[in-house]
Amino acid sequence: MQPEDRAPSEPDSDRTSPPRTNRWKLIGPGLVAAATGVGAGDLVATLVAGSRFGYALLWAAVLGCIVKIALSEGAARYHLSTESTIFEGWRSLGAWTSWYFGIYILVWGFIYGATAMSATALPLAVLFPVLPLPAWAIVAGVASFLFVALNRYETFERVMKVLVAVMFVVITGLAVLVAPGLGGVLGGLVPSLPEGSVFYTLGLIGGVGGTITTAAYGYWVNTKGWRGPAWIPMMRLDNGVAYAVTGTFVVAMLIVGAELLHSAQIALAAGDRGLLNLSDVLEERFGQPVAIAFLVGFAATAMSSLFGVWHGVSLLFSDFVEHMRGQTERSERPERQWPFRAYLAWLTFPPMLLLFFDEPFLLVIIYGVVGAFFMPFLAVTLLLLLNSKRVPAEDRNGWLSNGVLAAAALLFLVLCVQQIWSFLAA
Repeated sequence: MQPEDRAPSEPDSDRTSPPRTNRWKLIGPGLVAAATGVGAGDLVATLVAGSRFGYALLWAAVLGCIVKIALSEGAARYHLSTESTIFEGWRSLGAWTSWYFGIYILVWGFIYGATAMSATALPLAVLFPVLPLPAWAIVAGVASFLFVALNRYETFERVMKVLVAVMFVVITGLAVLVAPGLGGVLGGLVPSLPEGSVFYTLGLIGGVGGTITTAAYGYWVNTKGWRGPAWIPMMRLDNGVAYAVTGTFVVAMLIVGAELLHSAQIALAAGDRGLLNLSDVLEERFGQPVAIAFLVGFAATAMSSLFGVWHGVSLLFSDFVEHMRGQTERSERPERQWPFRAYLAWLTFPPMLLLFFDEPFLLVIIYGVVGAFFMPFLAVTLLLLLNSKRVPAEDRNGWLSNGVLAAAALLFLVLCVQQIWSFLAA
C-alpha cells in the first residue's frame, strides 16, 4: 500500500502493533457492521414482538446480540489470525462453497437492493413529500452508490458513526420518553415463551443484527488497517462495544413497542411501512416534533444499512472475484478495483426495475431458499475453520466460542427449515 492510500492517523506500525493506549478512539468497524445489520425490517420485527408480547421476549433480543457477537468475532478472528480472508477459508472447505456463495451473493444483491432502497425511501417520502416513493428510492440508491464509490473507508466510517449516533439517540430517547416500569423490563430477561411466540422468538434471536454483513466484519477490520493476530484483542473490544450499542438500541425499540403498542392494543402494518404507523401513534401521543424525530431516526437506520451493505458486501464480492480469477495477492485497495464497483452497480441499478413492478415470484422463492441457508452456512463453516490447523493453535476456538457457535448453527438450521417450510406451504 502506498503512503498516500493510508489515513494520516494510521502509522505503518499500526498494522502489526496496535497501540497500548487510547484504544477506544480506534473503535469503528464493529459499529459499521452492527449498524449495517440492523435495518428497517429488524425494527419492525422488534416492534411487533413488543406490541404482541410486551417484555416477555426481551431475553431473545439480548440473546440475538450475543449470537451475532460470536459470529462477527469468529469471522474477524479468522481474518486476523490467518492473515487471509473468510472467503479463502470457505474455499479451503471445497469448491461447493464458491458455487453456493456466488449464486447467493448475486441473487441476494438483486432483491436486497430494491428492498433497502425502498426502506430508505419510506421516511424520506414522509419527511419531504416532494417526490413519490419510487423516486426517493432511486435517489437513495444513486446517492449510496456515489458515496461508497467516491469516498475512502475513513470517510465511510465517520458517516456511519454519525448515523449510529442519530438512530441510537432517537430510539433510546423514545424509550426514556415512554417511561417503562423497571420491574417489567427486568422480568423480560427471564426466558419464557408465551403462547404463539415461538416464531417471533426465533426471528428476534436470528434476525436482529446482520446476515451476510456479519461475514463482512473481517473485511472492514482489514480495510481499517488492522492486520495480524496482535489486533485480535482490539477487534474484540470493537466488536463488543458495537453490539452493546446495538443491544441497547434493540431493547429500546422493544420497550417502545411494549409501552406504546402493547398497552394500547395497537397492531402494526406488515413490512417496513409498519414504522410509519408508529410515527402516527407518536404524533397523536407526543406531538409532531417527536414523530419527526422518529422519522429522522428511521431514516438514519435505513441509510446505515444501505451504505453498509453497498460497501461491505461489495468487499466480499471483490474478494470472491479475485480468487475465482486465480489472484493470489490481495488487493490493498479493493474499493478502487472493478469487481467492487461492478457489484456496487449490481446492487443499485438492476434492482430499480423491482421498484416499479411486482417482484418476480420465482426470483423471490430462489432468494428466500438460498438466503435461508446463509447463516447456518456461516455458523457451521466458522466451527470447521476455527477448530482446524488453518488457524494458529492459540487463536482457535475455546469451549465458550464452540458452544455459542454450535447453538447458533442449530438455531439457524431451525430457522432455515422454518423458512423453507413456509415457502412450500404458501
